[in-house]
Amino acid sequence: MAKENKAIEEKVDNDPSSKIEAIKNLIFGENIAAYNSEFEKVKKDIANKKQELENFIEDSRAELNQAIDNLSTDINIRITELEDNLAERAEHLDAKKVDKKVLGDLLISLGEKISQK
Repeated sequence: MAKENKAIEEKVDNDPSSKIEAIKNLIFGENIAAYNSEFEKVKKDIANKKQELENFIEDSRAELNQAIDNLSTDINIRITELEDNLAERAEHLDAKKVDKKVLGDLLISLGEKISQK
C-alpha cells in the first residue's frame, strides 16, 4: 500500500498544474477565499440592485400608463364639452338669425301699410 500511495504522490508531484495550484494555494490561499467571498457579495448586491431597478421600472410604467389613461379621459371629457358648447352657440346664432324670406315678407307688409296711410 505504501508503494501505491507513493506512486500516486509522484503522479501528483509530476503534474505541473497541480504544482501551480499548490503554490497558488500556499501564497494566495486566504486572500483568494476573501476575494471570492467579496466577489460573491458584489454579485449578490448587483442582483439585488437589478431586481430593485426592474421593480422601479415596472412601478414607473404602471404609473405612466395610469397617468396616460387619466389624461386621455380628461381630454375626451373636454372635447365633448367643447362640442356641446359649439352646438349650443350654433343653435343660439340660428335663433338670432332672421330668415331672408320672413324678413322680405315683413318688409313688404310694412311697405303696404305705409302706402295705405
